[in-house]
Amino acid sequence: MPSDLLESTPTRTPTAPRARARSWRPHPGDRDVLWLYLLTRVGIWTIAYCARWLFPADGDTHDPGPLLAPFEQWDWFHYLHIARDGYFPGQEGPWQSTWDNREAFFPGFPLLLRAVHTVVPQWTVDGLLISFAAGAVAVLALARIARAQLPQPGADRRTVLFLLVSPCAVFLAVGYTEALFLALALPAWLAAQRREWPLAALLTALATSVRISGLFLAAAIALHFALTARTARTRRAWRPLPWLALPALPVALYTWYLHSHTGDWMDWDHAQERGWYRTFHTPWQAWSNTWHNAFDHVQSTGYAVEFQAELLAMLVGLLLLALLIRRRRWPEALYIALSLWALGTSYWYMSIPRATLLWWPLWTALASRGLRSPRFNTAYLALAAPLSTVLALTFLTGRWAG
Repeated sequence: MPSDLLESTPTRTPTAPRARARSWRPHPGDRDVLWLYLLTRVGIWTIAYCARWLFPADGDTHDPGPLLAPFEQWDWFHYLHIARDGYFPGQEGPWQSTWDNREAFFPGFPLLLRAVHTVVPQWTVDGLLISFAAGAVAVLALARIARAQLPQPGADRRTVLFLLVSPCAVFLAVGYTEALFLALALPAWLAAQRREWPLAALLTALATSVRISGLFLAAAIALHFALTARTARTRRAWRPLPWLALPALPVALYTWYLHSHTGDWMDWDHAQERGWYRTFHTPWQAWSNTWHNAFDHVQSTGYAVEFQAELLAMLVGLLLLALLIRRRRWPEALYIALSLWALGTSYWYMSIPRATLLWWPLWTALASRGLRSPRFNTAYLALAAPLSTVLALTFLTGRWAG
């Protein structure tokens, strides 16, 4: 097999157990990465503070409202209700016309939220603490991925910077699942790159309990395992194969739980259909429906621009997929392809801009380009930073769901 089929495997992959242990130790560049992370958190908190004073719901009010109110938006209430009341409190459920379809949200984040609440008895603070800690883990893992793939000095900081000032970066700072998912998925990918398959499978299983995207990661890791095991050409290389089934366990358990309460094996998927129009449509139908809502003046301007962002994010994803295929980085290409298929086959596009946060190959690719071309680096920052500020402001004032 040609060696370029494994281009996604870093050339500096450690093999000895001692070398693997060293690879997880703190790196001298971690301090700079964490400092950058902290500064961008302060930036988002500053926007949230200003949003309370400048854009209250009542333009004539003299009271800016609760300090944490900007962070209590949209999906946060689903996670809160699950953590506080469970999935089916009392006799409530999908058999009611007023049901909120909370089964669409996987239990990993609400379970952790409930656990943290036993220590810190303020729900919004709990969500913010989870995302803050998870985001720190995620950027450290992303920096390690960048160091392995990009030999240039400063590649780790550049990759993390491009993520943290990306247009939808606000979702890494609020009580949503993106930061927690990345805190599990990126170390899982690192473990797979280092051929630590049991650890990779365990972390991927935890990521799958947070978002269904964990199954896409599991498929990418399985493909990476197959390519590396085939290259090794030994039976021993295939021994960790059973571990790769572990990420399916959280989905199976959650499916069984929902069936025991609703009689529907696919209730989490049907909840998405009921609440968010995620019924299957062909990719061209989904594109057409999204285009219609973006440009044919059928939506208010605020919603129309959201649909425009969905179209742009889909184009970015397709370009990224083409780049990964061209470079024969098959596992990452599979991860992106499955993500695009899942997001691009609903009635219309929804949450694709937010999903870009989970596409770590995008941030390493942009950083690589920025390191080669200062003009590209400047152009990205000049465009992304204002967009990040605007979208953070619109989310924190309840005008945008992402």
